[in-house]
Amino acid sequence: MGLPAEGLSAAASSLTGADVEFLRRCIALSQEARAEGRHPFAASVVDAQGVVISACYNNSVPPGGDPTQHAELRAAAEASSRVTRNALASATLYSSAEPCAMCAGAIYWTGIGRVVYALSEVKLRALTGDNAQNPTLSLPCREVFARGQREVRVIGPLLEVEAAAAHSDFWD
Repeated sequence: MGLPAEGLSAAASSLTGADVEFLRRCIALSQEARAEGRHPFAASVVDAQGVVISACYNNSVPPGGDPTQHAELRAAAEASSRVTRNALASATLYSSAEPCAMCAGAIYWTGIGRVVYALSEVKLRALTGDNAQNPTLSLPCREVFARGQREVRVIGPLLEVEAAAAHSDFWD
């Protein structure tokens, strides 16, 4: 299967077929989250050898959820408890949607070196509207990472149409 043409940018020159496959796995996990009554977001952290270190979906829906338990934050925290900081520096976090400012901070502080995401914050906001369960922050993850003292490479948005499907009619 060829690489997707939608959403490619200059940064996508380092995109691989494995990246697309891991991103599609996150999109599928976001659909599983939705089926379980959770917000349709998912993320995974994969090491440089292609081994999945962690894979999580969103757990922020009340009553049992916690608003800080976004998929990316959970995946980054879980990965940081399983492998060394050096391993995380060469790992990639894949996400069904662009990491929010909180999640970008978690990615930065855990030392993950690369992010590949599907749905942009702009497209997500168009899908969620003013839904109180997802008050988006208009702050791209690239801007959060740019303020840090180390580089986090970012590729995305990619596969936005596929990623948006999990959100269809969810936020109505």
